Amino acid sequence: MFESLQAMDSASLNFSQGGLFVLNITIGIIMFGVALEIKMSHFKELLKKPIPIIVGILSQFVVLPLITFLLIIAFWDNITVGVAMGMILVAACPGGNVSNFISTLAKGNAALSVTLTAIATMMAIFFTPLNFYFWGKLYNDIGPWSNNELLRELVIDPVEMFKTVVILLGIPILLGMLTNQFLPRFTEKIKKPIKIFSIIFFMGMVVIMFANNYNYFIKYIYWIFLIVLIHNGMAFFSGWSFAKIFRLNSQNCRTISIETGIQNSGLGLVLLFNPKIFPQDLALGGMMIVTAWWGIWHIISGLTIASIWKNK
Repeated sequence: MFESLQAMDSASLNFSQGGLFVLNITIGIIMFGVALEIKMSHFKELLKKPIPIIVGILSQFVVLPLITFLLIIAFWDNITVGVAMGMILVAACPGGNVSNFISTLAKGNAALSVTLTAIATMMAIFFTPLNFYFWGKLYNDIGPWSNNELLRELVIDPVEMFKTVVILLGIPILLGMLTNQFLPRFTEKIKKPIKIFSIIFFMGMVVIMFANNYNYFIKYIYWIFLIVLIHNGMAFFSGWSFAKIFRLNSQNCRTISIETGIQNSGLGLVLLFNPKIFPQDLALGGMMIVTAWWGIWHIISGLTIASIWKNK
């Protein structure tokens, strides 16, 4: 297994600058669509009923990265640097934009889901660079592969990542909130089509990426499927368990589980393909394939779990 993953780390994926530009635009549209759901009342809810929201935020930005690192430790000698760093990157991203739909399908707390998505997306401007820097540096310092070429040459610059995240998240969110605030009727007309378009378009981008790198994915999908299956499963389980510790009701537990298990891996891909953050001459194949497969698998697993909960 390790030898196969090691070969994957050195793979160079086929993805053009034109494709990166389209992916950037797609993420911007997705974030704009998320912001169309954000209202000031969501932040007032934080003051009225703070516990479920605080638990959900902690689950995403503290528990999931910690669980991810513990999982990496458990498979210390069996996963490569690229795979480990890909897992850390995914865990550092905020919740995905499909989490609201999946929470509703699972008969979770839709209002809590939207509020968590709104607050977590805004907090990600700060916490995504911080988490990736902290856990990535910790792995670099104590990991078993400290002499690995990727770790030696990968200088994680949180400031550059922060600037990129501000552009990708901050600006679209600000525009979306302003549109929602001052053009409410227009917002009601466009928010559903934008959400549908952004999901389909993002999935299309991931499919194109798979098609352009078909040989790599076919060669390594067995191991990546297993790793992402375990990682994603732990994300859902940790979200549910953490909410249960605080004795939240079933609806809220489902919602926090979904918000933790559905990650914005599209943001991770955009960061990976940014040469100012990750030099493109590095062996980033493992990180890219893990992040890309997360983008597909978390929707499949989320819909599966939601269907089970819906019928329960």
